[in-house]
Amino acid sequence: MVDIVGIVANTLILGSLYALIAIGFTLVFGVAGQANLAHGGTITVGAFTAWFVAGMGYGVWIGLVAATVMGALFHVVLHSVFVKHTDDPVNVLIITLLAWLVIEYSFRAAVGTDPRSVPSMLAGSTSIGGVSFLYNNLLIFVISWLFIIGLFVFINYTKVGQAIIATGQNEKGAALVGINTNQITLLVWAVAGLLAGSAGVMYGTFRAASYDMGMMPLVLAFAIVILGGIGSIRGSLIAAYVIGFLEVFTTTAISPRLSGMTALIVIILVLLYKPTGLYGRELPH
Repeated sequence: MVDIVGIVANTLILGSLYALIAIGFTLVFGVAGQANLAHGGTITVGAFTAWFVAGMGYGVWIGLVAATVMGALFHVVLHSVFVKHTDDPVNVLIITLLAWLVIEYSFRAAVGTDPRSVPSMLAGSTSIGGVSFLYNNLLIFVISWLFIIGLFVFINYTKVGQAIIATGQNEKGAALVGINTNQITLLVWAVAGLLAGSAGVMYGTFRAASYDMGMMPLVLAFAIVILGGIGSIRGSLIAAYVIGFLEVFTTTAISPRLSGMTALIVIILVLLYKPTGLYGRELPH
């Protein structure tokens, strides 16, 4: 018998985490028109940063802070040293893909292939509707939404956020009215890294950290971004829960071996029948 309560609850938890991952990816694309394949590597960086900091005795919460900083720093270095020197989207894809592979091989060499447990952010569990839930997983939902709400407030209610919207809508027009679009692009990359780094910690507490842990979240992020509309944060939020539900239902009701399969099917169907996705290419207002 299918556990409906468990599927719904896990969809809410995973959907919020997937949304956090996908929003950073789509933010970079929406503003800079660049697809950052190293986003998956940033998730790995965040998870292992928290694992390392917690292992030093500072706790997972300090690890979460460190992971957000490292995620942002990784993106800033990646953009400043490599990405900003090319305007070719294909070159950006290649550069970020290589950066991701470097991250994976580096962590495989440093920590091996065995998964590492990132400590829970909150111990204990509770029962909802007869189903037991770890407090850590419920906290993932809360923290993810705090980041998402914070991003929406930042974009919609600050001058810098308005500059981000303007740059995403028309980069040349934004430059003509005095906006430093290069700085805005760098900031967007940093914000995306911050989100991915924090998501890596939470994903690590949920499913453990491994050198190749960024692969599945990146595939799901692609599906979410394509379904929601490339560049649309609003679409990514809705699509994250759709993909989250399909993923949880497939692995729970059918087989765990099919993890990620529904995301690939969604990508194919959307590209064939609705290439613009749910909302098309836009930034939220």
